[in-house]
Amino acid sequence: MAEAEWKTCREAPPLNAFCPVRTTLNVLGGKWKLLILSYLLEGPRRYGELKRLVPEITEKMLIQELRELELDAIVQRTVYQQVPPKVEYHLTEHGRRVQPLFEALIGWGQGYLQREQVLTT
Repeated sequence: MAEAEWKTCREAPPLNAFCPVRTTLNVLGGKWKLLILSYLLEGPRRYGELKRLVPEITEKMLIQELRELELDAIVQRTVYQQVPPKVEYHLTEHGRRVQPLFEALIGWGQGYLQREQVLTT
């Protein structure tokens, strides 16, 4: 999304505008996106499930984060025509490519927690 905005600018974008790290942060950055994605890696989730899994997030922010992930083609929203309406969010093929990133983050987090335990003993 952010890179698309740069492409429509009348002025030339800065030389570092398309840095891979900057792109990753633009798409996955923020307080809640990685947590939302971690739950979607387990399978499709309904909005209410995500809200229960992340109780600290406001409804407005959850909707905003899901919309941004959808615009960036990381998450797909599926609406089922039934009564009552059912909406599910799931990772796109491109979104599932974050799995190795999460494995690395989990490994780093576990190592960091163990480091903290070693320091306090």
